[in-house]
Amino acid sequence: MTLGVLAVLGMAFTMFAGFWTDWLWYRSVHYSSVFTTTLWTKIGLFFVFGLLMAVAVGVNIWLAHRLRPPLSAMSMEQQSLDRYRMGVAPYKKWLLLAVTALVGLIAGASAAGQWRTWLLWVNGVPFHQKDPQFHLDVSFYTFDLPWYRFLLGFGFATAILCLVAAALTHYLYGGLRVTSPGARATAAATGHLSVLLGVFVALKAVAYWLDRYGLAVKSSDFKATDDWAGLRYVDANAYLPAKTILFCIAVICALLFFATLWRRTWQLPVIGFGLMVLSAILIGGLYPAIVQKFQVQPNEQAKEAPYVQKNLKATREAYGIDATKVTEYPGKSSTPDKSTLRAKVGDAASIRILDPNVVSPTFQQLQQIRNYYGFPTNLDVDRYPAKDGKDQDTVIGLRELNLDGVPKNNWINDHFRYTHGYGVVAAKGTEAADGQPVFTEKDLPSKGDLPRYDQRVYYGEKTTTYSIVGGPQKEVDYSDDKGEKTTSYTGKSGVNLDNPLNRAAYAVAFNEPQILYSGAIGKGSRILYNRTPKERVEAVAPWLTIDGDAYPAVVNGRIQWIVDAYTTSNGYPYSSRTTLGDTTADSLTATNNSRTVVAQQNQVNYIRNSVKATVDAYTGDVKLYQWDTQDPVLKTWMRAFPGTVQPRTAISADLMAHLRYPQDLFKVQRELLTRYHVTDAQTFLTGSEVWQVPDDPANDSGSAVPPYYLSMKMPDQSREAFSLTSTYTPNGRDNLSAFMAVDSDPRTSDYGRIRVLKLPTSTTVDGPKQVQSKFNSESDIAETISLLSRGHSKVEYGNLLTVPLDGGLLYVEPVYVRGGSLKYPLLRKVLVTYGGKTAFKDTLDEALDAVFGVAGSTNPPDTGTTNPPTSANPTVQQALDEAQKAYDAGQKALQKADGPDWTAYDKAQKDLKDALKRAQEAEAKAGQSGGGKNGDGKNGDGKNGDGKNGDGKNGGGTKS
Repeated sequence: MTLGVLAVLGMAFTMFAGFWTDWLWYRSVHYSSVFTTTLWTKIGLFFVFGLLMAVAVGVNIWLAHRLRPPLSAMSMEQQSLDRYRMGVAPYKKWLLLAVTALVGLIAGASAAGQWRTWLLWVNGVPFHQKDPQFHLDVSFYTFDLPWYRFLLGFGFATAILCLVAAALTHYLYGGLRVTSPGARATAAATGHLSVLLGVFVALKAVAYWLDRYGLAVKSSDFKATDDWAGLRYVDANAYLPAKTILFCIAVICALLFFATLWRRTWQLPVIGFGLMVLSAILIGGLYPAIVQKFQVQPNEQAKEAPYVQKNLKATREAYGIDATKVTEYPGKSSTPDKSTLRAKVGDAASIRILDPNVVSPTFQQLQQIRNYYGFPTNLDVDRYPAKDGKDQDTVIGLRELNLDGVPKNNWINDHFRYTHGYGVVAAKGTEAADGQPVFTEKDLPSKGDLPRYDQRVYYGEKTTTYSIVGGPQKEVDYSDDKGEKTTSYTGKSGVNLDNPLNRAAYAVAFNEPQILYSGAIGKGSRILYNRTPKERVEAVAPWLTIDGDAYPAVVNGRIQWIVDAYTTSNGYPYSSRTTLGDTTADSLTATNNSRTVVAQQNQVNYIRNSVKATVDAYTGDVKLYQWDTQDPVLKTWMRAFPGTVQPRTAISADLMAHLRYPQDLFKVQRELLTRYHVTDAQTFLTGSEVWQVPDDPANDSGSAVPPYYLSMKMPDQSREAFSLTSTYTPNGRDNLSAFMAVDSDPRTSDYGRIRVLKLPTSTTVDGPKQVQSKFNSESDIAETISLLSRGHSKVEYGNLLTVPLDGGLLYVEPVYVRGGSLKYPLLRKVLVTYGGKTAFKDTLDEALDAVFGVAGSTNPPDTGTTNPPTSANPTVQQALDEAQKAYDAGQKALQKADGPDWTAYDKAQKDLKDALKRAQEAEAKAGQSGGGKNGDGKNGDGKNGDGKNGDGKNGGGTKS
């Protein structure tokens, strides 16, 4: 008994711990209203529908027992049941309570899961758009119809359970007989069961009536598209009238069942029920099949065209692609002057040669600093002002905590001492120096071009475990040449562990008893968990669908994670469906487990990027901002959870500068536009204009090419705009059929505008796969690739960027080499293709010059010289001579006949860095300028140089 009581108490406290820790967490992030609203909604639905089911079943069991016949003339069948009645008799009340409680719990739990459906129904706002068939507001299909269907399903379940329970009770007490002679059922049992059957048939009538409206959102197989939704010709002209007729028959049949209360015979109800079943087969099944076979198929395009037109309009509206501008694009330049074309390259795009999906190991090797820091597998692309004031594409990543690199893993180290990452690392997307990134923010603590900001990263994509901070145990902040720095968390994030109840609850919730008694926890200790940006936004807004890629930005002196979130629906009439998880998958998600797709595999047919969310990397504060001010679904959720979403006007100018068009929404729209770029029903039905998203030519996964962020100018634009781009090929072929771009800078009036350049079908322009294939097959290039791949070296291809240029299409692909002792890729070559001509050179400018046959520049001119530097200071001169020797040694290591010697090259680069640093320090001691025009600051990062990589004008101007 004692063990049993303890077990029950343990289970009860475990359940309480889960509830209590959830409440404490929501309170700590100031979204307790989300927790309470969701909780009370679930509790209300649980008790209301659980009680309704329990009462319905209980009343029918009680009524069947009350209507039992006298057992004076016992048949053999009844005598065999007598022992069961005798066994049940002492426990009738308890058995009744047990049965009703069980069905009530099951029904209540099922109803509690419908809390989203309930909140949408009770808070729904109109779309002010009507469907073309029934002329009802779209909100009826998105908010009302799902709730009515739940009620109908609950009604069916209740009727069936009541019918089964009543029939069993009648049988047990003699109201129904199976083998006994005479009447099979008493009059009371007949009346009782007929009423329940009447209720069931009446619900079937309601189902037929709702099915009429359900045709507007019904999925069906249609050769024009696999995800068709809405009425077709057969639906409007066969199924719709059939549902109306079956509704009338079901109403009559239900009335016949109810009439048995007076007639006491099953004859008419059974005839009516048989008629209803026969009608369902003939009218609901056979007749539509005949219409489809003999009316639709002989002239399908003419019959289906009006309904396809409705589907085209609704689908384009529901996915936000109705304003897509499709423009004919020649695919070939008509400008004969190559120098003019070469000059136009700089205006066409800021070509990003640093691939954020390749260079993470380079960031790791050069900027990890300590083993307990790490970068995500895929870095991010953002915009930051350059020194000339213009925005430049920047590859950015945070130096996050990596517990695998902690010197010794134990509970104290993993949860108390090593608690956070430190600093931003950023590099120019359009430049490289000796194959390495040109960092604009680097070192530890981070410094560079970014304004001052709080560098500690307590919340990040790689921070998946809990930490206990703010107590007696000091945390490792960062390490420098002077040793290890410690800190103590001063933020208000997390849950306070001063309370013994809280400590006990978290000890149980995290299955870690040391939380309860550890001396490392004391006054001021706080526990931080749910620390990834995606987790936090999903928790505070469970009604949103979260984009798979959160990205960091320095905003108003803080590191903020920016998270895009979507409102979705599956009930937009006539709009075709898509599966989010499948549509948002690409070659990055296929090869990188840390890069997630939109988590759910639910089908949707309406999506909006309605919310922009931020998560503070230090405090963990979550803020939701209304982005789409017209979205009815968001307005509905804002009514359900008032005060959780801030107005769009609350977005600061600094934050607005870093917002961008979300990738997952772009991928969904990209997939839909493979078919829905056409607006003519006849063309849609023929399928002659169907496109496909090409596979990533630089990846062996066989998955779709990911979209790329790039500052570029479309033909109708006057200047470059930060954009998200992708390409299309014809269905089943590899040549290019279209190029797609969306303006991704919210500070412009064109934000979100989708432009598609459609290439003529009469000529062929190479697509990404063909470009890659030609690149690999050219003998000179193949020989160079073979040379770079010798030994233990490995060639890695970067993003294959596509840029519209004067009627043609320019392809640019960086090529990286990872080899020898170097565990990170270096940019070694750049591929450029335009107008059928290909170049494979060391730099982008060289490759462009080779393609166009004229010299030019895509970057500001370099005023440095290639002559060795000189200095009047002998110490400085000695250091510069050593730097020149190190540079020459590095070049020789790259040019060895048997392949690059990466070990020697790596050593030469370190010697070069040390020599330049000594020169700078010596010149600074001599009183000369170390951070101005001809110096380079601590690491050679002045006006014209980057001493770390030996690039630019350093001191006297050695160009590496």
